[in-house]
Amino acid sequence: MKIGFDNEKYLKMQSEHIRERIGKFGNKLYLEFGGKLFDDYHASRVLPGFQPDSKLRMLMQLSDQAEIVIVVSAADIDKNKLRGDLGISYGMDVLRLRKEFMDRGLYVGSVCITQYTGQESADTFRKYLEKMGIRVYIHYVIPGYPHNTRLIVSDEGYGKNEYIETSRPLVVVTAPGPGSGKMATCLSQVYHEYKRGTAAGYAKFETFPIWNIPLKHPVNLAYEAATADLNDVNMIDPFHLEAYGETTVNYNRDVEIFPVLQTMFEKIIGECPYKSPTDMGVNMAGNCIIDDEVCREASRQEIIRRYYKSMDALAAGTGKEEEAYKLELLLQQAHASVSDRAVVPAAMALEEKTGAPAAALELPDGRIVTGKTSDLLGASSALLLNALKELGGVPHRNKVISPDALRPIQTLKTKYLGSQNPRLHTDETLIALSISAADNPEAQQALSQIPLLKGCQAHTSVLLSDVDVQGFRRLGIELTCEPKFEKERKYA
Repeated sequence: MKIGFDNEKYLKMQSEHIRERIGKFGNKLYLEFGGKLFDDYHASRVLPGFQPDSKLRMLMQLSDQAEIVIVVSAADIDKNKLRGDLGISYGMDVLRLRKEFMDRGLYVGSVCITQYTGQESADTFRKYLEKMGIRVYIHYVIPGYPHNTRLIVSDEGYGKNEYIETSRPLVVVTAPGPGSGKMATCLSQVYHEYKRGTAAGYAKFETFPIWNIPLKHPVNLAYEAATADLNDVNMIDPFHLEAYGETTVNYNRDVEIFPVLQTMFEKIIGECPYKSPTDMGVNMAGNCIIDDEVCREASRQEIIRRYYKSMDALAAGTGKEEEAYKLELLLQQAHASVSDRAVVPAAMALEEKTGAPAAALELPDGRIVTGKTSDLLGASSALLLNALKELGGVPHRNKVISPDALRPIQTLKTKYLGSQNPRLHTDETLIALSISAADNPEAQQALSQIPLLKGCQAHTSVLLSDVDVQGFRRLGIELTCEPKFEKERKYA
């Protein structure tokens, strides 16, 4: 993979910039951390060279000054909202995040349950956390938020929230996902600090959109694609343009809320320390792009993947037309086409040739391998076997799994386990391969190539079953699917 981003430069610049911001606010800063603090795979995809745990590593450089507060919305707990990339609830992700931070030597001070209106599920979650010895605080829904500033900045607004006890100069406020109430938590804390005689500040750390690259740069368009479900829109920051005569990029929610934030700051501390939403940010990512074209192309590929995801959801009846239309528009703005994704035409050409579902995968060196549907294997399973043989230098004519070993598995599935699909799914195929590896050196050679599949691109000519989708995800393969079902749904 070509590198377009200097990760080490980023870690150094970012930590230094945050230290400077802490010093500007009397040594107490509440830093809203947008996006994923670690496993930020979106950033690593659109900025090749950015490591998924870069922000976490940056914080580790500030570990002696920082503590973390994890916030989660009571509404999200109540509806058991899931993280789409991990398939776990926001509630469980709170515990996962806390463990990951602590394992890295970072101090997690507490959990804050926001937007609380008496939800029983939130009460249960609080008790669960407290039994584990975790400090938990409650922040309430404030009527008229965020525009009713008179109520918000009062003892009946922010003053009603429980004050989160913190002990370090930098308080990082993070969450499992968007809409969790991070900004409100930070501002509530600033209000309480000033009531207690402590001068505290607020800043915002969002990796995207990147403020100092063009508005329609593919990296920024890819951010819009990633947040299409939230209907976020990148825009020129009018406040920054007016204050400094400088064109910078922000997004609609921050621009729309800024006049309200100004009023809140004026009510809390007497004046607003910022002249624009861009001023509030501390993101240095734009200064660390070292190959613009590499990042542009990586971002175009991300938009294509997001487009397919939205179309697949629409075909499955779980998506929204507005989201799909927006992503189609973003494709056009990025001057990208689905055919720019090399595995798409390869998979579709094989389907046309065989008249059955097909799949294609791009290896790390750019070679394309394909897989077709057979009586024993689905296209996805055939694709994985072909890719592993290609990576391991095993001739394709050589069988690494004996058909005699596959047929008993088919019998087990269809005769005893009630499955209508006789073909092996990806997980079943890999298990069969691992069994064959015990006495087949070529099977062992193929099996040992599995780590090299991580980060590879794949496309299938039909929608896959959940088990195959999860199989690709566990292998770290970036999968897209044509938004159509196989005619014989029982084989999907």
